[in-house]
Amino acid sequence: MVYLTRLMHFNAAHKLYNPAWTQEKNEQVFGVCANENWHGHNFDLYVTIKGEVDEDTGFLMDVKQLKKIITEQVIKKVDHKNLNLDVDFLKGKMCSTENLAIGIWNQLTPHLPQNVQLHCIKLYETPRIFVEYFG
Repeated sequence: MVYLTRLMHFNAAHKLYNPAWTQEKNEQVFGVCANENWHGHNFDLYVTIKGEVDEDTGFLMDVKQLKKIITEQVIKKVDHKNLNLDVDFLKGKMCSTENLAIGIWNQLTPHLPQNVQLHCIKLYETPRIFVEYFG
């Protein structure tokens, strides 16, 4: 089994806010992340796939094709967007980094070749905070 990781980058704004709660409770739970004027992050996205190496190419997967899938299915939908308002796969969900990682997994999985499995989504919100999702 070989693991291959592609690093991508995007910028996006969001806020953490539960509409069923009062402003005070949102601020208590989410702090400055509940700012009504939003806030942004420079996200680093690590997409790790796994599988067997193709004998003819020596590749697990053509990295140009992997980049194209990630760009089409994720980056174009989230880069320079408001995650709460603009991203279809996050509609109705709290726009946490955890939910974003799960959403990215769900966006990518159906578009990978049959011989390749998604192994991990690692999503850095800041240099010190990241989420890993293994499906």
